[in-house]
Amino acid sequence: MNLIDTHAHVYVDEFEADTTEILQRARAAGVSKILMPAIDRATHTVLLALEAKHPDLCVSMMGLHPCSVKENYKEELQAASKLLASREFIAVGEIGLDFYWDKTFVKEQVDAFHQQLDWALQYDIPVSIHSRSAMDECIEIVAQHQQGKLKGVFHCFSGNEVQAKRIIDLGFHLGIGGVVSFKNSGLDKAIANIPIKNMVLETDAPYLAPVPFRGKRNEPAYLKYVVEKLSSIFSLGIDEVANETTANAEKLFGVGQGIKN
Repeated sequence: MNLIDTHAHVYVDEFEADTTEILQRARAAGVSKILMPAIDRATHTVLLALEAKHPDLCVSMMGLHPCSVKENYKEELQAASKLLASREFIAVGEIGLDFYWDKTFVKEQVDAFHQQLDWALQYDIPVSIHSRSAMDECIEIVAQHQQGKLKGVFHCFSGNEVQAKRIIDLGFHLGIGGVVSFKNSGLDKAIANIPIKNMVLETDAPYLAPVPFRGKRNEPAYLKYVVEKLSSIFSLGIDEVANETTANAEKLFGVGQGIKN
């Protein structure tokens, strides 16, 4: 089984003590690539260092997470922009809106989101979108920028079927992770009529571990539990789910066997 984890923060403090073991378990579970979204300047160094140490497995994105948009967000954007101009990155991410915890900087979040979508168009790379408690707002902003070239993932999709279809109509993919295994999430029903060709897999490690590890630290090796749940939802074989979603990720991000490393 060949899997791609399209969203995992394996460089953060939660993994500092056992990063090597985490990556070994990922490989053993069939994970061939781990795409790592940036957060902000505080973690750029460890993000890029982990990629440099494991270039065959870990691949970096660059962007400013909406929860890190504060008074100094323009300085944060400048730092991310400088890095994007200095080398190739797999995507602009993690970007978007988060209205769950705090709405103090909504205006600034929206401005940062617009700017970073423009970066993706400038560099012709995908985006990884964070949309917690702001799904419709994110969809609307993406629609404003979509002229046929913008592409990417609504990471950790947890919306309804109508929202899923709007996202797909915009040419985007749904990032499906551990939430799909949660008993009362309703995500299984929301995606039941959505073609699997529009989905990619993710863990969002260290967060949102799937059942049977819900509430524990998540890691890329647990991607297989997401595959098993999708296999059940769509009545497909486990290998078929793995092959389909991996092919989707390879095509979208340009990673994997036979494309580029």
